Amino acid sequence: MKALILAAGFGTRMQPYTEHTPKALFPVAGRPLLEKIISHLADAGCTAVMINTHHLHHKIEAFVAAKKFPLPVYTRYEPQILGTGGAIRNVADFWDARPFMVINADIVFDIDLKAVYTAHCRNHPAATLVLCDDPAFNTVAVDPAGKVLAFYNPIAGHPRPPDRRLTFTGIQVLEPELLDYIPPGRPYSSIEAFTQLMVDGKQIQSFIIPRGHWNDLGTPERYRRAVLDKALPEAFSRCCAKPSDRPLHWKELKGDGSERQWFRVQTAGYSLIMVDHGIRQACGTQEVDAFVQIGHHLARQGVAVPKIYYQEPFCGMVFLEDLGDVNLQQTVQATDQPGEVLSLYRQVIDQLLVLSQKGAAGFNHHWAYQGSQYDQSLILEKECRYFVEAFLTAYLGFDTRFENLEKEFVHLAQGALKHAVIGFMHRDMQSRNIMVKNRRIYFIDFQAGRLGPLQYDLASLLIDPYVDLPAPVQEQLLDYCLGKLSAETAVQHDKFLSSYHYCTLTRNLQILGAFAYLSKIKGKHYFEAYIPAAVSSLKRNLCAGQPDEFPALTAVVQKAYTHLQKGNDRGGLKDRKLGGYEAGKLK
Repeated sequence: MKALILAAGFGTRMQPYTEHTPKALFPVAGRPLLEKIISHLADAGCTAVMINTHHLHHKIEAFVAAKKFPLPVYTRYEPQILGTGGAIRNVADFWDARPFMVINADIVFDIDLKAVYTAHCRNHPAATLVLCDDPAFNTVAVDPAGKVLAFYNPIAGHPRPPDRRLTFTGIQVLEPELLDYIPPGRPYSSIEAFTQLMVDGKQIQSFIIPRGHWNDLGTPERYRRAVLDKALPEAFSRCCAKPSDRPLHWKELKGDGSERQWFRVQTAGYSLIMVDHGIRQACGTQEVDAFVQIGHHLARQGVAVPKIYYQEPFCGMVFLEDLGDVNLQQTVQATDQPGEVLSLYRQVIDQLLVLSQKGAAGFNHHWAYQGSQYDQSLILEKECRYFVEAFLTAYLGFDTRFENLEKEFVHLAQGALKHAVIGFMHRDMQSRNIMVKNRRIYFIDFQAGRLGPLQYDLASLLIDPYVDLPAPVQEQLLDYCLGKLSAETAVQHDKFLSSYHYCTLTRNLQILGAFAYLSKIKGKHYFEAYIPAAVSSLKRNLCAGQPDEFPALTAVVQKAYTHLQKGNDRGGLKDRKLGGYEAGKLK
C-alpha cells in the first residue's frame, strides 16, 4: 500500500508554539510525530509515503531530506490548503490501483496499521475508518455491525443521531474510486465525499479500536497530556528500576521567582520531582535546554546536583531526583546553634569549590542560556540597569537614569572581572537553591550557569538576604574559602578579595532589581520583606570600599535606605539575629 500523511494546516490551534515548529514535528517520547507515523507505516508494509504541507513547509521538507527512512517519503506543498479531500485528490498521480491509507499528522496511536489494511482488503468497502470511543469527539454514527451510517456535525447544529456514536481517529483506508467523488483543484472535505458515497449506496466500514490507544493532539492541553502519559512511566522506570502500575499522587510545590511549575509525583513508595517549563515558544537554546544539559554535565562531573531521570525538552518537562523540602535557609532558621550554622556553610563552600572547578572542565558554552559567560555587558544590562529600572525607578519611584551612573557601573564591572577566579558559575547561589538532605548539600536551579568568577557565587552565598548572615560571620566564611582555595591552587589573597568586593556589589544590585521586579511587576509581594536587608547590605559594602569610589551610587543607595526607613519601617533595616544568637557571638 501507499499512504498520505495530512500535515498541511495553519497551526492556529497550537499557537504560539507552531510559530516556530509545524505541529507534525512536535515530539512525543523524543521523536517527532511525523517520524513515529512513518515508522508505523513502514512496520505495516507501506511501500511509499506522501506528506502534504503548507505552514512552515520548508521545515518538514528539511526534516524529510535529513532522515534516512526505510521507504520512499515525498512531500507536496499546498499553496492553498485543500482540505482533507482536496489533499487526497491533489496527489492522484501518486496513487495506484490498490487501496491506500490516509493518516492525520497530529495524532499518537498504538494501532496495528497492517491489521487495519488487511481488514479493509477482505471486503473492499469504499472506505474503512478507524474509530474509537472518545466522548469529546464522538460524532460518527455506526450500526451494530460497524457500518458507518452518518456524520454528525455539532457546529452545523445537526441533531444527534440515535445510533451508537464514535470518534474518527483520522486513520482511514480508501479505495481509488473515492477520487471520483472529489473535485480537483479546490478545497474539499473527505466527509463530503464519504456522504456522497453513502448516498450512492457505497459502504463505509469502521475498524473500532479500544479507548486509550489513540490521542488527538490538536490543542496544547492534549499534546501535553500525551507527552506526560509517555514520559511518566519512563521516568519512574529509571527512578525505581521497575515501573509501577499503582495510582500516581500529585502535589504542586510552591515555586519562587521563576515562572516554572514544580510538582512532586509519588507512587508505590517512590517519588520524583517534575519541573514544567511549558511548551517551547522559540527556537534556539531555551531555559529548559540549559537546565537539562548543564544538569547532566554537572552530574557527570561529580557535582552534588539532583539526578535528571528523563526529559521532554520541547514540551518543557524534566523529571528529577526528589531531594525533599528542606533548604539551607530553613535549616539555618531552625537552629540556635552557631556552630551548626558555620559547619553547614563550610560544607556549602566545599561543594561550591567543586562546582566551580569540576563544572568548568568540559563545559560547552552552547549549553548556556542568555549568555555563555559573566562579562561586562551582562553586568551592565542584567545587574546595573536592572537595579536602576526595576528598583530605583519602578519600585521606589526615583527619577534616576542609568546614564547618570553608567561611568561608575563600568568601573564596577571592570573591578569584578579584573582578578576573577574563573570557573563554572551558578549565578544564583543563595540559600533557597541549596538543598539539605541527610546532612548532605545539593545545588539546584543551575540553569543560569555559565563561566564566571568564583567570587560572584561566593558573594551570592554570603550576602544572601534570605538568611542575612551578620558581617563577622561573612568574614569568617570568606577566610575559610580563601584557605581552602589556597591549599589547592596559587591564589593572591588581595586580588581575590578585590574581585570579591566588587562582586558583592554587582550581586547586590541584581538582588534588588529582582526583588523589586518580582514584587512590583509579578505581584509576588513576599519578596518585599527581603528588600530592606538587601539595601542595608549594599550600603554596608559600598562603605567598605575605597572612599569616594562610587559617589553617585553611594548617594542614591543612601537615599533609598532613608526612603525605606521613612516609609512604613518594614522592620528589616536593623541588624538581624541569626538563630537566636547576636552576630558577634557567632564563632
